[in-house]
Amino acid sequence: MTTISKSAFNFLSQLKENNNRDWFNTHKKEFQLEQDKIKLFYTALKEALNTHDEIEKLKVFRIYRDIRFSKDKTPYKTYFSGHFVRASKRKRGGYYLQISPGETFLAGGFWSPNKEDLLRIRKEFEMDTTEIRAIINDKKFVQNFGEIQGNSLKTAPRGFDKNHPNVDLIRMKQYIVTRYFTDDEVLSPNFLDEVNKTFKVMRPYFNYMSEILTTDLNGVSLIE
Repeated sequence: MTTISKSAFNFLSQLKENNNRDWFNTHKKEFQLEQDKIKLFYTALKEALNTHDEIEKLKVFRIYRDIRFSKDKTPYKTYFSGHFVRASKRKRGGYYLQISPGETFLAGGFWSPNKEDLLRIRKEFEMDTTEIRAIINDKKFVQNFGEIQGNSLKTAPRGFDKNHPNVDLIRMKQYIVTRYFTDDEVLSPNFLDEVNKTFKVMRPYFNYMSEILTTDLNGVSLIE
């Protein structure tokens, strides 16, 4: 299954209008059929990714929402989503794809780095940003993702100069890249290939960040 069917969008649109357990249980067979097709699509995408990267694991997320600590008590997500984990400790970063009418996007990068990783990234950017700026200013990168996104501090973090020339990157708490797709693009026969090509454009960014996060400031490997 290498395409997204219009029936998947139809189901998700109906679910958005009827996000309750009674409606969902009545349409459970329809959901299972669409979910099976989506899983086949994500599996095919994993195979495509493995032609230019090493994917250790594919996780297709459940449609059921965790509402325990949420003000929004609707029980179901109105999208399908999956995450691809890169193999080995040396390959950092992950690929994400979310499919929904009018809101389909892919993303990759570092959503919630732990404090040790975040400090290591900031220390690298404090020292030099020549390589990362070359990557994120590359024409293909900008065409696909625009710029790195994520939450930032209002000023430099403690221990860093607020007037540092690279403070724009140092004060970031997340380092994410994103690309959105129209419904027509999602339903087109070449959607899988386009997603795969876009993920491939992330590779220089992932390779650079992986090198940072697996070495110390002297470039010595932290992995035995």
